[in-house]
Amino acid sequence: MKTRFLFLLLFVASYGFSQSVNDYKAVVLPLKFDFMKSDNQYRLATLSKFNLSKAGFEAFYANETMPSGYNERCSLLYFDVVKENGFLVTKLFITLKDCYGKIVFQSEIGKSKDKDYQVAYTESLNEAFKSVYALQYKYSGQTINKVSQEVAPSIMVPAAASNAVVDSQLDSSANLLYAQPMNNGFQLVDSTPKVVMKVLKTSYSGCFIAIKESNQGVLILKDGRWYFEYYQNEKLISEKVDVKF
Repeated sequence: MKTRFLFLLLFVASYGFSQSVNDYKAVVLPLKFDFMKSDNQYRLATLSKFNLSKAGFEAFYANETMPSGYNERCSLLYFDVVKENGFLVTKLFITLKDCYGKIVFQSEIGKSKDKDYQVAYTESLNEAFKSVYALQYKYSGQTINKVSQEVAPSIMVPAAASNAVVDSQLDSSANLLYAQPMNNGFQLVDSTPKVVMKVLKTSYSGCFIAIKESNQGVLILKDGRWYFEYYQNEKLISEKVDVKF
């Protein structure tokens, strides 16, 4: 059983890929970054949104109501500005992460030696944005869910050829689980709340290593739905899991 599980996991990992920024339709950015004391301090949020729009991205503040067509969180990138320690030098760099917190893009470090904070942060951020402009972003129309639909069937071919797949369909409303972040993944809890499953991140954002009671397997995204797949008595079990990340 363990051997088959490892084979399945390695097979999934072999399909791992670096998601391009062009596969995301918009960017969400906070009003306050970790090193700031207040919302939009030094107008860095305003400057970030301006530069993102100029670079071709649809950009929205985290507190904005998202327009219709932007409700799928995994079709969005999440923007952040990080400050590095520097003696007499202000250093900032930009990250764009997917919905699981995996870095899709990280900019070069922007630097400024100006002693005025407003000038130093502005100069550093603008310099970091040069890397973003260099991406020449253009939305491809291929979101992460669409990619998953193409990849997932191929992943199941070897198992389906030699094992009977049992699809256990669960009632969506009564069995909805909620994802709570933890180190390297999430714990999925029901409305009690009781921890039902723990999932760990892999290099493929549409797949987690999953542990549910005594069963170990993978939580995988197929056709826009999540499935917990594991081996039991030499048979591949596939259980639909309704989860809200």
